[in-house]
Amino acid sequence: MSKTIVIGSDHGGYNLKSVIIKALADWGYAVEDQGPDCLDSCDYPLYAAKVCNRLKEDGDTLGVLICGTGQGMVMTANRMGIRAALCTNEFHARMGREHNDARCLCLGERVTGQGLALSILKVFLETEFEGDRHQRRIDLIDTVSQ
Repeated sequence: MSKTIVIGSDHGGYNLKSVIIKALADWGYAVEDQGPDCLDSCDYPLYAAKVCNRLKEDGDTLGVLICGTGQGMVMTANRMGIRAALCTNEFHARMGREHNDARCLCLGERVTGQGLALSILKVFLETEFEGDRHQRRIDLIDTVSQ
């Protein structure tokens, strides 16, 4: 797995994004910040698209998207064909990676405290996809959604 993490937010996730960027650097990850670079009001789909397009370019890279609740980011990422998981605890993060091969972690700054968010992130980054029966189910997602 790549040691580069692509991250983006809107204004509602900007402060948590800053905390996560620092933690990722401390943990030895390279970070590609797709914006925004200030707290001015902005539209989350634009920043989700920037992160998702980077993930489409590099199939081994993971992403993090943050808005106020995480809902808008997860909807946009999944709509763009990136398996994204909105995680509110470590179990969600572990299962999102282990069973669903999620490539993008979505968080809500207004609903998840910084300490918990960092714990969720660490689990997400350290968990590998199990494959096997889970791959069959992931393959079915494309089949049933056409």
